[in-house]
Amino acid sequence: MFIKTIVKTDSKSQKVYEYLRLCESYRLGNKTRHNTIVSLGLQPYLDTKLKKKDLADRIEMLLIGNSSLFSQDIDPEIEALAQFFYKKILTKKIISQDGVSYSKAGTTDFSDSCLKNNHTIDLNSIVTEEVREIGAEWLCYQAIEQLGITSFLEQQGWEQKWIQYAIIHLISKSVYPCSEHKTAYCIQNNSDVASLLGVENQKLTRHHLYEVSKKLYQIKSEIEPYLSHKTNTLFDIQDKIVLYDLTNTYFEGRKEGSELAQFGRSKEKRSDAKLASLALITNAEGFVKYSKIYQGNISEPGTLLETVNALSEATSTLNRKPLIVLDASFSTNENMTMLKENGFDYLSVTRSKLKNYNVVNPSQPSVALQDNRGNEINVKFVTKEKSKKVADRKNDNDTFLYIKSDKKAIKEASMESKFSSKFEAELLNLVEGLTKPKGTKKLEKVAERIGRIKQKYTYASKLYDIEVTEKKGIVSAIVYKKKPVETKATDGVYFIRTSRENLNEMAIWEIYNTLTEIEATFRTLKTDLAIRPVHHQTDQNTEGHIFLGVLAYQVVATVRYQLKSKKINDSWQTIVMKMNTQKSVITSMIDSENKKITIKTCSQASSDAKAIYKALNYKDKAFENKLIVFP
Repeated sequence: MFIKTIVKTDSKSQKVYEYLRLCESYRLGNKTRHNTIVSLGLQPYLDTKLKKKDLADRIEMLLIGNSSLFSQDIDPEIEALAQFFYKKILTKKIISQDGVSYSKAGTTDFSDSCLKNNHTIDLNSIVTEEVREIGAEWLCYQAIEQLGITSFLEQQGWEQKWIQYAIIHLISKSVYPCSEHKTAYCIQNNSDVASLLGVENQKLTRHHLYEVSKKLYQIKSEIEPYLSHKTNTLFDIQDKIVLYDLTNTYFEGRKEGSELAQFGRSKEKRSDAKLASLALITNAEGFVKYSKIYQGNISEPGTLLETVNALSEATSTLNRKPLIVLDASFSTNENMTMLKENGFDYLSVTRSKLKNYNVVNPSQPSVALQDNRGNEINVKFVTKEKSKKVADRKNDNDTFLYIKSDKKAIKEASMESKFSSKFEAELLNLVEGLTKPKGTKKLEKVAERIGRIKQKYTYASKLYDIEVTEKKGIVSAIVYKKKPVETKATDGVYFIRTSRENLNEMAIWEIYNTLTEIEATFRTLKTDLAIRPVHHQTDQNTEGHIFLGVLAYQVVATVRYQLKSKKINDSWQTIVMKMNTQKSVITSMIDSENKKITIKTCSQASSDAKAIYKALNYKDKAFENKLIVFP
């Protein structure tokens, strides 16, 4: 036992007080933890380390039942304090006379306590009191320790309490992502994650989770570069290629008065809901390098400049800046020029098919490659003819790769057929309305309906001729006919452009396919980590919610990157499912002296869970068995 000093400052007077606590240490895995046995309050007399040690030793002697040969030499003030707190401990049943803890205040390793506490047990009294999930939580906890997040937060000057809450919230977001209200319920009733941090399950509420999310977002500019550097160092990554993309998440509710929530183009087709946008830069290995939360109506090409400025600062020490891989929506001439001016090379699909181009080596056959699904594609280098606008000619010297895919041509034809069917169904519904008593017949209303259908199916509308027959403003017939469409040489064709020189066809194709990594990142954030939909009412809470998802993704990526290197390619949901087979179990029983004995155990990892632990070189048990004795 030992006495711990807690320094507190009066918020009004700014006066500093030293509160004392009697504590004992115990091991949790490979960590040493402290449990408070009893608070000693303000004790001005204990002004030296020696006095504090004497008091702790004397209380321990009284509890164990030993008497010192030199007890008569103990300071009377120390003896009085020892007797007072000894009686308080016994009265509150914090520790029994044999030194075994009644409650969380102290626990002993089962192997040690068995030698001192042999009991005859009534087998019929054995009850499994509590079973909680611990496997996936323990996995994430070790990943967080590997990333050094706890040490980082300590360096940021965070209080121990908020560090514990942050780690608990981060683990919870990774394992069972849901609202703060449901997360608090899971922590209190389903998961044993709080015990990993030495926190009582019932003490953590949703209000703590709201607050810690906001506190984490407040240090975004510090923790994001830290994790970027840490993952590079851990896994020897050089960030030669980075990927940029933008996605959005929708809100539930009206969100009136919010600056962040705005109507925009929803990727989930939720035109009825307001949106918030998230821009991400990731490396080819899938780790987030930078994130930015925007309003829901932000223009995709317009987000790139601010992000590139942040990336320029982050890569200012590198000999060569990374190649940025972009989605076609960002591939504007303005963006390409801006990237070059900032010293970045880029690679992207062109926004539209090139109309005027020349094959670099007409006499050479195109190069045959395979896409991600094993389908054959044909590629060849082409040059772009000069743009009509002088301002657009700056990027005409880029390297352009022509790509022809038969599978893409089939897909385009299938999509065309699908949209055509929907377009015709809408028109047929309008035609049938002409013969119904309350159907739309007035020319003005019919024209309005046709206009809306064309707006809804813009691509399909170009394939049809529509004729309307009317008399005195009343429509009597609508005839639509599909235009004859011939197979074009451009079907299934698209182009990749890059400012990087001396790349062959295979290299360009492989770099382009890294875009699937950022698509997988967004899929994990939206599906596995549930950043959508957003239920929060304030912009502060919304930003905290989204950024917490980004941090949780870094934890997930840390685990999955290492597993992939060991040929374990499970999805995150599958990994969590396998790890959730490991439980924390509390079992109670009654001995022959009518004492209640409680044992807390961590179940053995299943074969699948053990394989994951082994691949990661993590410990497979969250804690050793713990014995608790009640009178």
